[in-house]
Order: sequence, then structure tokens, then C-alpha cells
Amino acid sequence: MQTHPFQEPPSDTPNSGHTHEYTHERRLWNNHLFFQDKIAPAFWNVASLVSLTVNAILIAVIILLARDLFAIKQLVSNQLIGGLYQNFVAMDNSHIITNIQVHDTIHVNDKIPVVFDLPLKQETQVKLTKDTAIKNATIFLNGQAVPLDIVLRKGTPLNIGLDLTVPVSQTVPVVLNVPVNLNVPVDIALNQTDLHQPFVGLQDVVAPYHNLLSSLPDGWGETPMCGALTGWFCNWFLASK
Repeated sequence: MQTHPFQEPPSDTPNSGHTHEYTHERRLWNNHLFFQDKIAPAFWNVASLVSLTVNAILIAVIILLARDLFAIKQLVSNQLIGGLYQNFVAMDNSHIITNIQVHDTIHVNDKIPVVFDLPLKQETQVKLTKDTAIKNATIFLNGQAVPLDIVLRKGTPLNIGLDLTVPVSQTVPVVLNVPVNLNVPVDIALNQTDLHQPFVGLQDVVAPYHNLLSSLPDGWGETPMCGALTGWFCNWFLASK
């Protein structure tokens, strides 16, 4: 018995040598019913609905991002990358300016050599420490010179004039505590310290991104897409933030 490929074979097919042919036709019929009449259209409908939904969501996200694209660019360029670069430059050019208060006591325990010549020229009075004999002295008595030997008693004061140089060579011990109270101003340029190289390295890391973002347009009006013919559309739909 011959049947149409998409026509269900009769159920009273005899159980004979044509059983294999009947089974094959039955399987074709089930596949046709399963894929074309019910499941396949439903699958394609669902897939199309999901695809349209996903596309609509993506288009909405793209539109929202397009409207805020340059606001994001300004945020990244000026505040993030630009802010890092400018702060690294400022840190390298900065100074540490402060006042250091020093309150301490210096303990001195030393010996200082003192060597110098002391000129001595003055009049003074001395006293004899013992009896002093003066021989062949001359005294004048009634205008006449009288030679004689005299003795000056101990304790006799004598007025003398000193004119000499006294060499001084001594070692003077010095033991004392010296209080120290200082206000020391400090001005340290960081680009003159070991921090200069790390700051320059950080600037070199950020500089390519900073230069790249700085060269980009700041709004849709600066892009080729928003020319003279499409400017109204950009102002209405893709207004720069």
C-alpha cells in the first residue's frame, strides 16, 4: 500500500513483510507532525521574540550610552586619568616646608689647649718677702754722696713698672651643660630627592592615556557625524552633556 509522505498511514496495516516500510512511514509522519505542525513554529516564534527583545534592550543601552558617552569621557579624562597625571606632576614639584623645634642639652666634657703670648705693661707694687741686702749703694746726705751697704727689711713695699711678654701654654678642662633651643626652618624640594624618579615614572605610565583622551572630541558637535546636515538631530537626540 502506498501512502503520501505526509499522510498518516492507516492503522490497519497488516502485519506482514511490509512492517519495516510501515514503521519508516510512521516515523516520517511523526517528524512532520512534531517539527512543522506544532513545535517548529512555536520555537521560531519564541526565538524571534527573544531576539527582538534582546535587540531592543541593546539598542536602548547604546542610545543611553551614546547620550552620556562624552560625559563618561570627561569623567575619565579630567577626573580620573587627568587628575592622576596632574597630581603626580604637582607632587613632583611640591616642597616639604616646616619648622623643626629642637630642644636638647649638650653635655660638654673636654680639655681645651690654650696657647698665646700675654703682653704685660703696667705699674704695680710689690713687697719684699725677705730681708734684701744692697751693697755699694749711694745715698745723698746734705747734698753729698755717701757710699754704704744697706738692708731692706722683709715686707718693704717697692713700686715697680712691668713691661714684658708672658708666654701662656695651658690645657683648660671644660665641663658644662649647654641648653639648646632652636627653631630650624626646613624647605625640601621633592624633585631634588629620591622621590623624583618614582613620580616621573608614574607620570610616564599615565601620560599616554591622558594624551589619548585629551585628543578625543569633547562633544558630539565636534565629531564628523554631527555635521551641518545632521546637527539638528545631534542637538535633539544626542545632546552633549
